[in-house]
Amino acid sequence: MRGLLGCYPHLAVAGFRRYSTYRSAALAALTTNSAFGLMRIAVLLGVLGSQSEVAGYDSGRIASYVWLGQGLLGVILLWGGHELTERVRSGDVAIDLSRPWNLQLALLAEDYGRAGFAMLIRFVPPMTIGALLFDLHWPQRASTWALFGLSVVLAVTMSFAMRFLLSLSAFWLLDARGVQAMYGILGGIVSGLTVPLAFFPDWAQAALWWTPFPSLLQNTIDVFVERGDPFLLLAHQTLWTVMILAVGQFALRAAERKLVVQGG
Repeated sequence: MRGLLGCYPHLAVAGFRRYSTYRSAALAALTTNSAFGLMRIAVLLGVLGSQSEVAGYDSGRIASYVWLGQGLLGVILLWGGHELTERVRSGDVAIDLSRPWNLQLALLAEDYGRAGFAMLIRFVPPMTIGALLFDLHWPQRASTWALFGLSVVLAVTMSFAMRFLLSLSAFWLLDARGVQAMYGILGGIVSGLTVPLAFFPDWAQAALWWTPFPSLLQNTIDVFVERGDPFLLLAHQTLWTVMILAVGQFALRAAERKLVVQGG
């Protein structure tokens, strides 16, 4: 048991090293993120206009919202990260399931390593660019930094849990690209990436609060800009993260019983 648990930290380190080799791709993504950040902030500051704030967002919070979103996008990995789907399609997942580990926890550990590298190359640079060009709203309370760090970990875990479930759907659908594409399209809207969820009608905000999607991005941003009760935001993230991980474990057990290697 001790040896089994000890493999997960090594997987996290391996995940960090693996993704650190793709420096050119990371630089290209950083450039794209920064360009889109400039366009998004121009639009949202235009929405603000001459008003001092909209839905609790003043110019500083809007600037922080945009650059946090651009920075966290690569950390959380809202789009992509579906390698498990291809392993299900090819049958290679049978090898993964035969190893003495919990597949969900193993992939989660690797994803933590990926997210750690992304924090260095995908989060810090956009935030630095935003800070140089705009007057960002920084946390006013020292405790906010620790709460923000915890929120980022929960958001990464939630995003992984959602992608893990989508990948497992390939056991039943054989081709999960359709549901993954739909998740990618809707995820950017209902997670708070496109515009703050506070800009939505009251009924839509209330409905989304009963879903896991705000936990992917909006809650983390609100913790940083100190908008709302941070403990309530973290409780929402924690509850949904635990629930989605648990559903993933049940789905994994069902997938193991259904395992069929296509082509032989």
